[in-house]
Amino acid sequence: MTHTTPLYPLLFENNFHTIVWGGNSLKPLKGLPKDNDTIGESWEVSAVPSSKSVVKNGPLAGHDLDELTAEYGELLLGKAVMEKYGKKFPILIKFIDAAKDLSIQVHPDDALAKERHNCFGKTEMWYVMKAEPGACLYSGFNQHISKYEYGKRIEDGSICDVLQKHEVKAGDVFYIPAGRIHAICGGLMVAEIQQSSDITYRIFDYNRMGLDGKPRQLHTEEAVDAIDYTVYDDYRTSYERKINKPVPLVVTPFFVVKLLEVDRSFHRKLYKYDSFIAYMCLQGDCTIRIKSTQGFGNGVMPAEEDTIVRLTEGNSCLIPASVADLYIAPNNSAGVTKLLETYIDNKNY
Repeated sequence: MTHTTPLYPLLFENNFHTIVWGGNSLKPLKGLPKDNDTIGESWEVSAVPSSKSVVKNGPLAGHDLDELTAEYGELLLGKAVMEKYGKKFPILIKFIDAAKDLSIQVHPDDALAKERHNCFGKTEMWYVMKAEPGACLYSGFNQHISKYEYGKRIEDGSICDVLQKHEVKAGDVFYIPAGRIHAICGGLMVAEIQQSSDITYRIFDYNRMGLDGKPRQLHTEEAVDAIDYTVYDDYRTSYERKINKPVPLVVTPFFVVKLLEVDRSFHRKLYKYDSFIAYMCLQGDCTIRIKSTQGFGNGVMPAEEDTIVRLTEGNSCLIPASVADLYIAPNNSAGVTKLLETYIDNKNY
């Protein structure tokens, strides 16, 4: 692998994670046969050392995202992204299938994560893809509590009583900044975009056993100083759906996430953000075609077939910053194609 191999839209090998609360819907989402594996997460775009995404299409097949970031630098990440994060891919994208409740948890912010773990903090967002009737999640507190009361409620198992419980439906969005106590509950399928970190402080886990038959580790003491105890009026993100127009869902210094619902060919020219672009296909399927070769900074032209990929439901694609001028063409037989678009906004932050 050298710079003489031009960049192009990247698809990745499946990267499934078996977890005690997982279900069996992620493989069928991706068009694979259903089985009895308890797959909780599909890591779509990841440079987390323990679980890196591996390219499956084109001449870069077999190389992981960490290798590509090290080799291509700003051509993949964007110059401004690299200046901010170095040669580290800064986000992690997942599909989550929660057949059972996830643990009550919180994530540290950048400062605390750097001090304790020498890594990024973990701010994230959720887009609810599917919800069984009555399905819910926890986000934030419903009343003010002190650190002392937090400790007592962990001891007596009543911590959920002071959490804000939200009944949800498909299309609901929640922003979960680092420090916000939260949990996805059973009966939900969620698309999650987060900072590139696997640091979770598990606060309460319903006294259940892990896949190894032993109690899962808790981090109640570590969480005390990571939690934001502020009570907010509204934890749910509001937005207005529009066809063939990008709809901002979450806009933060860490990532921007927009919803695209398209029923015709759709042009996205995003060089101004100086960032990679990631697409998650939530519904339908489409073709992504790079518009031009002006972004190929090494002067090497890709093969024509490498500039076009088909993105199907339940799968994701990474567009390198150097080629962030593209057309999205939905498959008309599938009706409206629904995508989440993620990038770093280096223009406004």
